[in-house]
Amino acid sequence: MDYRFNAVIGEELAYAGSSAGVTLQSDITVDYLINYGSEEQKKRFLPGMVSGEIITAIAMTEPGTGSDLQGVRTTARRDGNHYVINGSKTYITNGQNADVVIVVAKTDPTLGSKGISLILVERGAEGFERGRNLDKVGQHSADTSELFFNDVRVPITSCLGEEGRGFAYLMGQLPQERLQIAVAGQAGAQRAFDEAVKFTKERKAFGQSIFDFQNTRFTLAALKAKLQVGWAHLDWAITRHVAGELTAAEASAAKLFHTELQWEACDIALQLHGGAGYMNEYPIARLWRDARVQRIYGGTSEIMKEVVARSI
Repeated sequence: MDYRFNAVIGEELAYAGSSAGVTLQSDITVDYLINYGSEEQKKRFLPGMVSGEIITAIAMTEPGTGSDLQGVRTTARRDGNHYVINGSKTYITNGQNADVVIVVAKTDPTLGSKGISLILVERGAEGFERGRNLDKVGQHSADTSELFFNDVRVPITSCLGEEGRGFAYLMGQLPQERLQIAVAGQAGAQRAFDEAVKFTKERKAFGQSIFDFQNTRFTLAALKAKLQVGWAHLDWAITRHVAGELTAAEASAAKLFHTELQWEACDIALQLHGGAGYMNEYPIARLWRDARVQRIYGGTSEIMKEVVARSI
């Protein structure tokens, strides 16, 4: 099987309204192990990742560093045949539940991006602590945490791939990560649209269904046209990715388009629900809350525009 199987799973989870960190593992962290892990690391972690016995996370973002990964301050200093890790991370999906964390750290702070490495830190490592499960606006089914590393000692063999190649590895995996977010965005947009159609056809106002008002029908018609284009574009992007042809700029454009469409669809759908849309008992309220962060994580919409602009 190839990534198309992942896309189906991701689409169905997003349409169902799940924000749990399943796709983080199946679409993101697992490929770091497959592509860059040693045989020992693969045998140690991959079977458990497949069975669900091992949960993983990747720790990139820091309190003072978001989209600019070259600015990370967490360090992994060599001490004999060990690394000593110091620093903190935040907004880490699966952070509370993770058995293994891929930590983005500087093994040589003097080399810039070429001094960044990926270090595996396992649950129970002395000095590795988890902060609170962060109180988010939405996506409450996903644990999102602060992580702290205070003189955490791990063997040199915990380095994922080559030392100093971490930034290159991150850049190599970002297209699939952003495509996965685009898949979720499109499915989330479709779910919001379907909820709006269902509600407006059932709800009455002034002697007719809300759907029968021209404003409602035209609003939904315009949104349906965008969804039609979105599904076609998503198939194009997935096909290119499976063929190994999807560029970083194309993946960034996909994330930008589909997450912005998701937010537009969720906001329109909530508005068409009227006061009911603001009530948590209706699915659209949760879909609206959960959609907001899609335009932020994995690279903000503004950063996506910058990446696309650089390719012009």
